[in-house]
Amino acid sequence: MDEDLRFPIGPFELNDGTSREERIAVIRELPEKMREACAGLSPEQLDTPYRPGGWSLRQTVHHVADSHINSLCRFKLALTETDPTIRPYHEDRWAELPDKDLEIEPSLKIIEGVHAHWTALLEAMSDEDYRRELEHPESGRWRLEDMLGLYSWHSRHHTAHITTTRERNGW
Repeated sequence: MDEDLRFPIGPFELNDGTSREERIAVIRELPEKMREACAGLSPEQLDTPYRPGGWSLRQTVHHVADSHINSLCRFKLALTETDPTIRPYHEDRWAELPDKDLEIEPSLKIIEGVHAHWTALLEAMSDEDYRRELEHPESGRWRLEDMLGLYSWHSRHHTAHITTTRERNGW
């Protein structure tokens, strides 16, 4: 059961059958989907973990903002440099920093802004751009096409943490 709570849409699969256009649509639509998922939640509900020992829904929203800021920067590095090595970060530690207790609105606004920029970039990229690569010190080489797949999944994955928690609790 814990496995289902950790991965409500299943673990990431690089070749999941979704098209580039479908993945871009997920990136474009995340701000609205995330806002809808959180609509009407009380502070107490936002402080509820999506699974035992997991992040609260509030931390999850803040994590998406942090993660997607990093991803947009990674795309831009790969588009403007030759085979850049990106800097990983400790997302678990970021999720424990004092801003974890903020209201979610600032992070929802960050997600809106980042995704507006990211979508414009993704829609303008050529096939050649999508073949550009970056190096992640922990997980190796990534093509931007594959990074798009990862962050499309990541968007749906964390939105589902919120929506499935709501469903389980009858909110």
